[in-house]
Amino acid sequence: MNEKTFSIITVVFNAKNDLIDTIKSLRQQNYKNFEYIIIDGGSTDGTLEVINNNLDVVDKWKSEKDSGIYDAMNKGISLCEGRYIGMLNAGDKYKQNGLELINNYLIDTEYDFIFGSVMKKALRHGYRKYRIYWNFDFASSHSSGFFIKDEAQKKLGKYNLKYKISSDYDLFYRMIIKEKMSGISTKKNEIIGFFKSGSYSSTFSYLDHLKEETLIRVDNKQNLFFVFLIFCIHFLKNMKKISNHNKIKTFLKSFKEVYKKRNI
Repeated sequence: MNEKTFSIITVVFNAKNDLIDTIKSLRQQNYKNFEYIIIDGGSTDGTLEVINNNLDVVDKWKSEKDSGIYDAMNKGISLCEGRYIGMLNAGDKYKQNGLELINNYLIDTEYDFIFGSVMKKALRHGYRKYRIYWNFDFASSHSSGFFIKDEAQKKLGKYNLKYKISSDYDLFYRMIIKEKMSGISTKKNEIIGFFKSGSYSSTFSYLDHLKEETLIRVDNKQNLFFVFLIFCIHFLKNMKKISNHNKIKTFLKSFKEVYKKRNI
C-alpha cells in the first residue's frame, strides 16, 4: 500500500450543502495522492446521505456525537495515515491545484508545517513567526491553509479540549514557541484554498475570543505582565465590539475570569 502524502479531515454537523461544496473541491484536485476523512457530529439533515453518495472520494468516515469541533478534529487525526494532515471544514474548499502547490514545497524539504495563502473576505497570506507573541493573526488560516507533518502532530498531541473557540491557536503557540518547529508559507499569489465566512468561531463574541486567546497565553506560561498588556491593548482597540456599557468593570472581571481558569 502506497503511503498517502496528505490526510485531509473535514468536520461537519448538519451542513450537507457545505459538505457537497467541500467534497467537490477534493474531487477536482489535480494532485490525487491523499486520503479523505469526514467526521460528522451526528447530523440529521441528509449529511450522511451526501457522505454515502461520495464514497469513491471519502476513504474513512464516522458519525457520532462529539464534544465540539476540536473533539471532532481529534477523532479525525486518530484515523490519519498520510504524511501531512490538513483541516478542511465543511464549506471550505481547496483550489484545484491547491494540494499540488503544497506538495511542490515538500519535494525537497519536509517541513514540520506549511501555511498556504487563503482567500477569506480578503487574501490571507504569509507566516510571520514572531507576531504570535502578541497577536494570533500571524498566518493565513487553520482550515483550508494549514498542513502539519504527521510526526509533528504526534509530538504536539491533539487539540486541547479546554479551549472551545481557538484550540488551534494553542497548537500553533506550542508548535512555534515551545517546540520551535520549522515551517514556511507559500508565495502570496499561490492560493491554496477558500475559507467560507460565518464559521463556527464567528458565533462567539469578540470578548469570548479575547478571553480564550488570553487564557491560551497564560496556560503556555507566556510572561503574565506581557499577557496583561496584550489584553489591555486588544480590549481598548476593540471597545466598540464589546456591548457591556460598564467597560472598566467588564475589563477587570474578564481578566479575573481568565486568571481563575489558568492551569496551575
